[in-house]
Amino acid sequence: NMTQSKKKKRANRSLLLAKKIIIKDGGTAQGFGAPSVYHAVIVIFLEFFAWGLLTAPTLVVLHETFPKHTFLMNGLIQGVKGLLSFLSAPLIGALSDVWGRKSFLLLTVFFTCAPIPLMKISPWWYFAVISVSGVFAVTFSVVFAYVADITQEHERSMAYGLVSATFAASLVTSPAIGAYLGRVYGDGLVVVLASAIAMLDICFILVAVPESLPEKMRPASWGAPISWEQADPFASLRKVGQDSTVLLICITVFLSYLPEAGQYSSFFLYLRQVRFSPESVAAFIAVLGLLSIVAQTVVLSLLMRSIGNKNTILLGLGFQILQLAWYGFGSEPWMMWAAAALAAMSTITFPAISALVSRTAEPDQQGVGQGMVTGIRGLCNGLGPALYGFIFYIFHVELDSKPNLLWSSIIPGPPFLFGACSVLLALLVALFIPEHPHLGPRPGGWKKHSSPHGHPQSPQLPGEAKEPLLQDTNV
Repeated sequence: NMTQSKKKKRANRSLLLAKKIIIKDGGTAQGFGAPSVYHAVIVIFLEFFAWGLLTAPTLVVLHETFPKHTFLMNGLIQGVKGLLSFLSAPLIGALSDVWGRKSFLLLTVFFTCAPIPLMKISPWWYFAVISVSGVFAVTFSVVFAYVADITQEHERSMAYGLVSATFAASLVTSPAIGAYLGRVYGDGLVVVLASAIAMLDICFILVAVPESLPEKMRPASWGAPISWEQADPFASLRKVGQDSTVLLICITVFLSYLPEAGQYSSFFLYLRQVRFSPESVAAFIAVLGLLSIVAQTVVLSLLMRSIGNKNTILLGLGFQILQLAWYGFGSEPWMMWAAAALAAMSTITFPAISALVSRTAEPDQQGVGQGMVTGIRGLCNGLGPALYGFIFYIFHVELDSKPNLLWSSIIPGPPFLFGACSVLLALLVALFIPEHPHLGPRPGGWKKHSSPHGHPQSPQLPGEAKEPLLQDTNV
């Protein structure tokens, strides 16, 4: 036994030495300065700026490629991508815990942006690669893990807020720039520019981004095998029923985020249906982005202080019901603009739910709690778009087709009306969430969740693989 433990110690020491040498050669020394939140912010900004440029050209190519069932195909493409991201996010998070963040930032950004040049080469391949790229399209998971490595717990929500606001900011300007360049110089230039920005992002990660993990890497996890529990996307969902408050929160998230995910995937296509020009679509995204940033910062903090956590959630859900109903019945452009203000206000729901989860969970359970909510949102990112596409298809809503039936002139957007009913159910469930959740000991597995390597999760880094999985569509 003694010799075995000595051998183990020696192996550990040599592993440590090897890691140090690797880090010295190809780790921190490669990047500019110490790892910071700004590195993460630039990576996110460039990736989503590149994709934002393609908003208008993608709508055109989508309609040209699938003229008959544009909404259905859009829903299926986005749905497959969302489901694949949901299945792979925990595995990639867990792998990056062992192998470091930088290589996975490179991998996720490369595969997320890989479809961009294909838009002009072959639209069929472009859409096929978009749906398959979902396996690696989880840059946010790795970015949030990167941020968790380099921030103290009290700074973390501020840092996450900065990353989410950057995501919104990148989408405020880029669709308008893409639409303008497309109109003046043609879509070819837009695709070339987006590809160049994606390449710039990849080069930035290669050259400038330092590895964030070596400083805090625990010897116990070096070279440790990844356990299937860590990589199982359904692991967090199984814990949902173990606490009644958490169950209520999770049902609320599912019922409210399912229509939201569907709306994100099909809404800009739907704006074209109600006679929006590409420029108007871009302007709409910009206004919505700016209003959302204001709602999620100024309005949210005011509401949380004045009416409390639970009431903020209920108010956000109320705005979401009104906004979806308005989209469902509205067929005029001015109605869409008016509903945009409600849509921006409804973005306060998710940050308020995250805050409630962090109050409900015990200090060493934050990662598990956020992991559950994120798991449900991930599932919705797959189911929502497919569901919306299917409802558009059932009700024969096609791009450029005039409403030919009586009900389609009364209800131009059937999926949005369905979404409003779903959020109404979410509101009814949310009424039962206690205002001050009980913080006593939890039953069963919710109380004691230790990480698969046998050492309990340290409170310093609450579940690095779990917490970062806050979804891309945060804003």
